Amino acid sequence: MRAVQLSGPGQLVLADVPVPEIEDDEVLVKVAGAGLCHSDLHILDQDESWPFFGNTIGHEAAGHVARTGSGVTGLEVGDAVLVSVIWFCGRCRSCLEGRTNTCTVNGSRTQFPQTPGIGPDGGMAEYMKVRAIHVDPIGDLDPVAAAPLADAGTTSMHAVNSALAHLRPDSTAVVIGIGGLGHTGLQILRSVTGCRIVAVDTSEEKLAFARAHGAQEAFLSDADAAGKILALTHGDGVDVVLDFVGAAPTVALATGVVASGGALRLVGLGGGSFPFEAGISGDPLPWGVNVERSYGGTHQDQLEVIALAQQGKVAVDVTTYALEDFQQAVDDLRAGTVLGRAVLVP
Repeated sequence: MRAVQLSGPGQLVLADVPVPEIEDDEVLVKVAGAGLCHSDLHILDQDESWPFFGNTIGHEAAGHVARTGSGVTGLEVGDAVLVSVIWFCGRCRSCLEGRTNTCTVNGSRTQFPQTPGIGPDGGMAEYMKVRAIHVDPIGDLDPVAAAPLADAGTTSMHAVNSALAHLRPDSTAVVIGIGGLGHTGLQILRSVTGCRIVAVDTSEEKLAFARAHGAQEAFLSDADAAGKILALTHGDGVDVVLDFVGAAPTVALATGVVASGGALRLVGLGGGSFPFEAGISGDPLPWGVNVERSYGGTHQDQLEVIALAQQGKVAVDVTTYALEDFQQAVDDLRAGTVLGRAVLVP
């Protein structure tokens, strides 16, 4: 079978590899679509110390069950399924408490849990093997369009769920970065809260995209953005900021507009940071701000976003590429020309 593999720093190849053999508790998934996101670019940009060269990449995958292990129940050949972005153990304290994205068996205090495409072979291939507990049926959803729900959907769902206590009908939420995660996060906010949604991005095209997906206000990410956002709240600041970029300028904007007692969710992996002082000034954060840096989302988050998609409340905008055109998809993503999510189709 064909698979897109990371052969070295900055190098992807289309390799010919054997179809995986499955264990008793696994299923073989015939991949219908595999999403490409900025995390894949971060992986592609790793140096020689990266330990996972030679593996198939892709952490967003959906398709159909092609084979089941002898111990698998509840799944049948032909079922359309979404593969989880977090491969949790299901037995540790974190998993039993529902915090599967902080699994301590397949992860640790400083290491994120096991993820397809980062260690285990991922979904940018014709087939992939997965433990049955790491796939969820998606019913009549198109698995090509549903593939990004594994990350763009589940990660955004978790960010919103973790801040729900701050998202009342009179609240204001700012979404920074209207890409694959951001435009999905907008739809989730629109579907599960009654708050005012403000979008921020770097082009008028992205702002129009944001308005089409539920933003009531949209501002360019420039020197005037913070002032415009603060003006909406009479200078008080916004209740929730979801930063789906995480670069230095966006983190600065996020900390500059969040309200006292608000919530800040740093979702993007852009390398931004802010100083934190345990002192009387508290600069740059107002008092009482809750900050979370989460990895992906929980299994419950995935089930919830699948349900929203099945109800027609969330739909990821996708641009499809043939599997062999993986390099064009990477180039388009780097150039910022992909609205929504790039999806490779084997």
